[in-house]
Amino acid sequence: MTDNTTPPNPSASAAASQLFAYAPAPESRAVVDLAPSYGLFVDGEFREAAGGKVFKTLSPATEEVLAEVAHAGEEDVEAAVRAARAAFGPWSALPGTERAKYLFRIARVIQERSRELAVLETLDNGKPIRESRDADLPLVAAHFFYYAGWADKLSYAGLGPDPRPLGVAAQVIPWNFPLLMLAWKIAPALAAGNTVVLKPAETTPLSALFFADICRQAGLPKGVVNIVTGDGATGAALVAHPDVNKVAFTGSTAVGRQIARTVAGTDKRLTLELGGKGANIVFEDAPLDQAVEGIVSGIFFNQGQVCCAGSRLLVQESVHDEVLDALKRRLATLRVGDPLDKNTDVGAINSAEQLARITELAEAGEAEGAERWSAPCELPGEGYWFAPTVFTHVSQAHRIAREEIFGPVLSVLTFRTPDEAVAKANNTPYGLSAGIWTEKGSRILQTANQLRAGVVWANTFNKFDPTSPFGGYKESGYGREGGRHGLEAYLEHA
Repeated sequence: MTDNTTPPNPSASAAASQLFAYAPAPESRAVVDLAPSYGLFVDGEFREAAGGKVFKTLSPATEEVLAEVAHAGEEDVEAAVRAARAAFGPWSALPGTERAKYLFRIARVIQERSRELAVLETLDNGKPIRESRDADLPLVAAHFFYYAGWADKLSYAGLGPDPRPLGVAAQVIPWNFPLLMLAWKIAPALAAGNTVVLKPAETTPLSALFFADICRQAGLPKGVVNIVTGDGATGAALVAHPDVNKVAFTGSTAVGRQIARTVAGTDKRLTLELGGKGANIVFEDAPLDQAVEGIVSGIFFNQGQVCCAGSRLLVQESVHDEVLDALKRRLATLRVGDPLDKNTDVGAINSAEQLARITELAEAGEAEGAERWSAPCELPGEGYWFAPTVFTHVSQAHRIAREEIFGPVLSVLTFRTPDEAVAKANNTPYGLSAGIWTEKGSRILQTANQLRAGVVWANTFNKFDPTSPFGGYKESGYGREGGRHGLEAYLEHA
């Protein structure tokens, strides 16, 4: 019998998508009232940096200057920690029901201002508005609602009959999920009775400063939350401050090591949520169409700038070709471009520095012999952009299989047996996330129990909930955020 079927043609898929192209559907920038400059938020008020130093924050999609932001020095960090220390006594003495009221108010204000905050996040970060609007902002509000519920129930959290707050928490957050990472850290800290000094990433400071305004709008007492903006030196000064009781950091493994060295020998509590090189494992019995969607969301969500991204795809040999053909067809339909367009799937890379890092590792993958395929798309002429890219014929020795790229780049490896899949998935210095795709529940449980990863998704990927703890092993850090476990890092208990 003659096989007359035509092999998949990604170019034809791209042509079809152009034939039925979406009309532009831009979200209005007018919902965000950006000031020319922003100060530090210390003791309930905005102020200039003591040294008068400022820096500019850019839109990654257009490279336009969005605003000037105060650059905090050691004197400013000292003032912020002093304000947090002064506020700690009255705040921690409040009954949990009273602290909960403030958290509920913050959550409601976030919901009321969600459109404004989503547009702001997209402008400053470069991620598609659909992700800011439909993923980030609902989760931000949900975390404050969730921990508001815990504020008067701390004695039932399994941390002893009378857990006590630690004091002043120094929190340093990354640029990939600015407002969500803020919520992950501030919400449990306040619920537990601590006060906070938070430093947002240098490239995405605006949503944290808008959150400061939300704190004032919610009537939060002065000094309970303080925001200091700046570069790595500002974060280092905050982490090293002697009157800080707790340090929480999300970011690169290299900076995490520096923070661990700084905190070593002190009585400061520390949690680190660092890099990852997540494995997405597709078995031959998996629902392949569903798996392809999970692969796409696993690595191309937020342009792959996700610590738990499924950047290594492990496919069983018997279905490798079928999965790759389907994946390329799907990637040919992704819309890359203006992050404020509601139809955009893949937005801008956050900074020129990050784009250079992605480009360098992609070039290394080609140089080492991997085969590169990029989705057929036209990249904008301004801003920082990188086409969704897939590497095949990848070995475990390749840099693209070992190092965190933090971009829209997928490395594909194959396996024959479940044991080989587990061995390859665990062959990494990281241990943050993994995914399993199969129809067999017993295989899910058996494989998950063998994976050395803090989060394992089954037949899905990149799904989050405030009730569920998140964190890693090995060079992906230690400690957990989210759920009841997220309170433990901010409480003293017997």
